[in-house]
Amino acid sequence: MNKLRPKNLLPLSLHEAFRLFCEGGSHYGPYWDHVLGYWKASLEFPDNVTFMKYEDMKKEPLFSLKKLAAFLGKPFSEKEEKQGVVQEILQLCSFDNLSNLEVNKTGILRYSSQIFVNNSYFFRKGEVGDWQNYLTDEMVKHLDSITKHKLKGSGLTFGSPDY
Repeated sequence: MNKLRPKNLLPLSLHEAFRLFCEGGSHYGPYWDHVLGYWKASLEFPDNVTFMKYEDMKKEPLFSLKKLAAFLGKPFSEKEEKQGVVQEILQLCSFDNLSNLEVNKTGILRYSSQIFVNNSYFFRKGEVGDWQNYLTDEMVKHLDSITKHKLKGSGLTFGSPDY
């Protein structure tokens, strides 16, 4: 969150950024409203909107890539699979490859005259579950409670099917 703040503002502590996030204060609006909007659109208009989770893409990259290609109306042919096209795309789109591209190490994305972000900020560790290294047990319980409440009845789950 600090990386998207105007440079003339003081950085937020993790606890303050967490509080704002839980209250819906983010640059893209309340997180759960944003996610649920796309989730519902993917159910209502499956030919126009697909919904993919980072954790699923990390767990099953081949399945995820094929799902995306099919959604885009460009499924891979047997020939392409045999020629290694799918594996090459997976390698080119891998975290290691993308995070090491020069443009992602040195480029800058400008949101406004006050807000600009180094492209490298978009690449952290590429690991699922890294939040465990930053959030306290209390923060996790609070986030789980909000998530359970916001996603209730939607059919969308993150981690636990209890939502």
